[in-house]
Amino acid sequence: MSELFGLTRTRVAMRHALIALDGHVPSAFPGWDGADAYVLLSPAIGAEISQLLVCYQTGGGTAWFPAGEYEHVIYIEKGDCRVVWDDGDVTLGAGGFVFVPSENVLALHGSENTRLTIFRKIYEPVDNLEAPPAVHGHAADIPGEPFLGNDKARLQTLLPVDSRYDLAVNIFTYQPGATLPFVETHIMEHGLLMLSGQGVYRLEESYYPVKAGDAIWMAPYCPQWFVAMGDEPASYLYYKDVHRLP
Repeated sequence: MSELFGLTRTRVAMRHALIALDGHVPSAFPGWDGADAYVLLSPAIGAEISQLLVCYQTGGGTAWFPAGEYEHVIYIEKGDCRVVWDDGDVTLGAGGFVFVPSENVLALHGSENTRLTIFRKIYEPVDNLEAPPAVHGHAADIPGEPFLGNDKARLQTLLPVDSRYDLAVNIFTYQPGATLPFVETHIMEHGLLMLSGQGVYRLEESYYPVKAGDAIWMAPYCPQWFVAMGDEPASYLYYKDVHRLP
């Protein structure tokens, strides 16, 4: 039906965007083999970060990124992936994550049908502050803390809270009916992936139904709010830039 009438839930505005699964178009990059890339967010939309979905084909494959000023966070949505960088090598399953600092060659060897979300950002160095080290782990090993005392809205902090890192990556999980306690308006940008469940996201003055697989971009100072709806918890993975003076 959508192809008949040109329907989509995707919306792209000046300071926010909802990118739904129904409009995904793959990109091909040099040296990639057996992996499709979907660039969901990038500077072309106004974002300071890029958010990529990488899907591995039959038999698996490899995606790679050259050394340079970009740092990366990789989250394994499904399947498993061997992540290799200059001085590191780790294999992760679904729910695993890894932060790889800038100036590293990065290779992602995924098995068949593996899906990854990647946040890609230019690292912002600070005088007299050393660069952040690589870190990896599994979301299941990180306890969810009640957000502002609300036990029905829990936050998992994946990366260390450390001023060497200029980004944070978290998972927010809401029980049905739980909400953000107020409409947030802040300097931090967000790139976001709905991992599970459904709900309604307020972005500026618009309200959008969202579900697992949706990507969202929120520019700095974009008013934002969320309510989980349905019978099951709703969860999303998100990025924000932190620890740097404007």
